[in-house]
Amino acid sequence: MLGLSSKFFGAAMIIYIIATLVYLTYLVIRSEKIGHLATLTTLSGLIIHTTALALRTAASYQQGIGQPPFTNLYSSMVFFSWAIILTYLILEFKFKQKAIGVFVTPIAFILLAVTTLLSNQIEPLVPALQSNWLLSHVVTCFFGYAAFAVACGISIMYLVRVHCEEKGIGQGIVLKTLPPSELLDELAYKAIVIGFPFLTIGIITGAAWANYAWGTYWSWDPKETWSLITWFVYAAFLHARFAAGWKGKRTAILSIVGFLFVLFTYLGVSWLLPGLHSYAIINMFIK
Repeated sequence: MLGLSSKFFGAAMIIYIIATLVYLTYLVIRSEKIGHLATLTTLSGLIIHTTALALRTAASYQQGIGQPPFTNLYSSMVFFSWAIILTYLILEFKFKQKAIGVFVTPIAFILLAVTTLLSNQIEPLVPALQSNWLLSHVVTCFFGYAAFAVACGISIMYLVRVHCEEKGIGQGIVLKTLPPSELLDELAYKAIVIGFPFLTIGIITGAAWANYAWGTYWSWDPKETWSLITWFVYAAFLHARFAAGWKGKRTAILSIVGFLFVLFTYLGVSWLLPGLHSYAIINMFIK
């Protein structure tokens, strides 16, 4: 069953890169049929991806371990990419902007591609992870991260459009293919508004979990510290938007910088700044 889940993850990865190409085709020719095909392709990838997560979870119970599919680097990456696609499809359904898919689906593809280099084995949970707080903490953090990933993709799209407008580079093509800059700015903001409460809840539940596991709510562990720094970056984004009226390039750049902080908190800290959360790199060795 574990091997089957890996095959499903591989299939989802291939479908996401196909979806990226279909979204790109939609950008060029603006055919509603192609747009619907892009959405259906992404949705089919999500369904297969969800099936793979279910199979991996079932495999862990079959092995007598019984754990959710996000307790090491491999499983957290496949869950992260799943959350990104789910978040994107919800935003696409709500705001009817399919063009964003060409900048978001590649992120999920890259995450799944990286997992092909990692061990997919399921190991027993270390004592610190054996808590009911695991589900609430990890799920809320990853949905926050997913929303920030979508915001990053939209912000990159915004900067591309604005740059082309200012420099007069391919302006006709850009105006026809990419959504208006004002709309992109607003969508990036909305994605961050969605993600920020999830990250906040994730940090709070993480503190409660830390108290359960280590007897203290906060120990300034590198992972905790960088999570807080990431939170402050997005808090600064929202404050600048509300209080100072920041829009456009400044907030787009801040959105991208924020996601770089997310990636460092998620991956960089475990590699470069080992601490109480060092168990996060369990099973991250190349096959």
